[in-house]
Amino acid sequence: MFKNLTKTERAWVLYDVGNSAFTMLACSLIPIWFKELAIGTAPGQITGDKATAYYSISVAVVTVVVAILGPICGAIADRKDMKKIFFTTAVSLGVIGCILNGFATTWMMFLVIYVLSKIFYSASLTFYDSMLNDVTTEERMDQVSSYGYAWGYIGSCIPFTIALLAYVFSGGLGDNLKIMPSNVGKIIGFGVTAVWWFLVTMPLIKNYKQINYVENTKGSIKKVFAQIGNTLKRIATKDRKVLYFLIAFFLYIDGVGTIIDNCINIGTDLGLPTVGQVIFLLATQIVAWGGSLVFARLSKKYDTATLIMVCIAGYFAVCVYALTLKTLLHFGILAFGVGCFQGSIQSLSRSYFSKIIPPENSGEYFGIYDIFSKGASFLGSAVIAAVKLAGGTINIAVASLAIFFALGFIFLKLSDKEPSSKNAQ
Repeated sequence: MFKNLTKTERAWVLYDVGNSAFTMLACSLIPIWFKELAIGTAPGQITGDKATAYYSISVAVVTVVVAILGPICGAIADRKDMKKIFFTTAVSLGVIGCILNGFATTWMMFLVIYVLSKIFYSASLTFYDSMLNDVTTEERMDQVSSYGYAWGYIGSCIPFTIALLAYVFSGGLGDNLKIMPSNVGKIIGFGVTAVWWFLVTMPLIKNYKQINYVENTKGSIKKVFAQIGNTLKRIATKDRKVLYFLIAFFLYIDGVGTIIDNCINIGTDLGLPTVGQVIFLLATQIVAWGGSLVFARLSKKYDTATLIMVCIAGYFAVCVYALTLKTLLHFGILAFGVGCFQGSIQSLSRSYFSKIIPPENSGEYFGIYDIFSKGASFLGSAVIAAVKLAGGTINIAVASLAIFFALGFIFLKLSDKEPSSKNAQ
């Protein structure tokens, strides 16, 4: 399964296997469970369009909070022996929130708990991504990062299959297959995901050692902000390679994050069968697994920036294709296209950024990385919400994201041409 990986590299890859279970649930069943609670004519319930808009707004709230807290927590976590503490705390709180989500009885309660769970989940990824410099060498970063996404996609299918069966047998396909109350299916789905997430994370918590760090220094939160300010100033004035990449990343990851967060909403708004959508998304995990492994192999022959550009071009084509979406087959073709590039564009972006930043400040830098990542998702989700509230179609909303990929391609080209200044102080 993890051929040619060291013990620490395997433990790091396994966290992708763990957290991807929550990602898969968030992309599929969580929006369905939310809309089951939200849509209706009973007191406190809302219309379908408002449910879609509120869900997108909740995703936007998560991205803003994580973007604000990421650099602060990352800068503190760069201190000696602090990164594991922050990572373990974020994972634990995320897992607890995931379990509690299954017991929510109103759509408002469901959304609030989900937002908190996803904030801690996203925070854990900031620390996790910054660990890449500690667990492997620069020459192996592309391969190890790609393995993380690849095995994360295939591994997430295990708990998701259990969650999907719980959904089906709690009435998801109608009363003919219903053998348990609908709320029990939801509790099982969230519970299995949380347990898987936590158990698969344990090897990393046990084996991770922070190699790159800054010496522990006493200082107020004001000094932390000053440090972040100085880093941002250096990036803006001296390190154009990092600056151009962050702009490019901000632009192209907008479409990636928006499509991931709203994939079920896309099919639902088109009136497609829910189970059919979920099956295609499950198949997409397998496609993404294969795609990530292919790009991992290609990374041995081609430079990272070139491979990211290929992924950007692929996503651009996917966005344009979204204009034709009408049937479940069209949705399946779209899902296949996304799967080909989804894991690779994220894993290669992670390893590319790891290569061009000072390793001892990786937590702080990945906190800044998350500002651009989560800020982009905020814009994408805002686009979906705005188009829907204005009465537009989901096809137009997704297609409009193509401009972000085009501009991202241009700025990545600029970054690739700049010399590295990672060791400049």
